[in-house]
Amino acid sequence: MARYSKNKTIYSILIVLCIVGFWIFENFYTPSSYSKSVEGNDISSFPEVYLPSSTTGDIVHHSYYSLSYNEPFEQAEWVAYILDREHLTYDDRTRPYFIEDPWVKSKSADWRNYRGSGYDRGHLCPAGDRRFSEQAYNETFYTSNISPQDRGFNSGIWNRLEIHVRQWAKRYGRLNVITGGVLEAGLVEIGHEDVDVPAYFYKIIARKDEGKLRIIGFLLPGKEQSVPFQNFAVSIDSIEKYTGIDFFPQLDEKIERGLERTVDLENWSF
Repeated sequence: MARYSKNKTIYSILIVLCIVGFWIFENFYTPSSYSKSVEGNDISSFPEVYLPSSTTGDIVHHSYYSLSYNEPFEQAEWVAYILDREHLTYDDRTRPYFIEDPWVKSKSADWRNYRGSGYDRGHLCPAGDRRFSEQAYNETFYTSNISPQDRGFNSGIWNRLEIHVRQWAKRYGRLNVITGGVLEAGLVEIGHEDVDVPAYFYKIIARKDEGKLRIIGFLLPGKEQSVPFQNFAVSIDSIEKYTGIDFFPQLDEKIERGLERTVDLENWSF
């Protein structure tokens, strides 16, 4: 009887230690950085001439995408990346942990803000666009590259648009993609850091076509929609009005004005 009681005590202690260890792991363990350095990759970095303005000045260049972080909203106001035909591989990658971005000055939001919130950790630069390299894939799991998204939206119309952008990359070659949530006052907030939940998300795609720049933009409500995503194609001017961001500030003003006022569906396949 005494031996049974002793074993029971040992088992109880082991269970408690396991629970405590798991809690410590969940709440304090952070893997090493996914970036080799803060320097950008010359081959894959986003063209400076197409970079948007930053309302915060907190711009980070990772090896395979760039971003402007907006600390009050605890997420990027834009993420910019190249999607090339050569990037579209089906390499099997092990899904890593979401971790804070070590290069954001103010530190990006802790992934635990999303836990139990009911919202997905929605990628801005999709992990599916970065399977060609382990580092490129892992970098998409910095929390600076995610925004809270409604689950139906993330797996629905947002996903369908991402898939179609890949189809455009296969068809046209190199694309320049800029994407993010519309960050504005009065949004729902989640977690202990008050991460804002955008009510709208945008995506802008630009490509060269026989020396001409073709641009198309989308502004989507952050809920699943029963209509095609092309119904949400808008002018770049409209997205600038909602976000307060100047998306092609380095283009010649006359060219920029002409491109940003129009909704160009004719030069993109649907």
